Amino acid sequence: MAGRECHHCKQWIEDGEKHDCWTTTEAALTQDLAEDLRDAWERLRETAVTFGDQRIYASGTCIMFSRESCYFFVRPKRSCLEVCLFLGRELKAPQVRRADRKSKSKVANILKISHRDEVEPPITDWLQEAYELSDVLAAQAATKRAKSKPTRGPKKKNVRRRSARSSKD
Repeated sequence: MAGRECHHCKQWIEDGEKHDCWTTTEAALTQDLAEDLRDAWERLRETAVTFGDQRIYASGTCIMFSRESCYFFVRPKRSCLEVCLFLGRELKAPQVRRADRKSKSKVANILKISHRDEVEPPITDWLQEAYELSDVLAAQAATKRAKSKPTRGPKKKNVRRRSARSSKD
């Protein structure tokens, strides 16, 4: 039977078959993890859930943890979990592989986790800090938007001024 290979996910798709490789789930992204990585993932997720209300969803190759905006995400890989924390500062610690400034208020700190025992302080403290920072930044953005809205005073009438030419006529 005729078909094609999806250029994104490399899956074979028969003619007429529906395919949406961008719609993914946590289970799909974590199903092939080794036991140590699966345990680390579960502990990471459990820790984040204890912080409070948030949205956890899969997007592309990542699992996002979000309040108003994403405060951290996990990219499951074969050998590790790549964790990206959005904080207001660059972390200086051996667990941090890289830090990139993403905006005036956010720095993306990249960590690699390969075992459940690594999901403990200071990493859990950083997760909590990122969770709390997302709330603070959302409040600041709302305040900034409210201040930047122009206040409407009384409407001014659009009065035309006569030009010198028209008054001579």
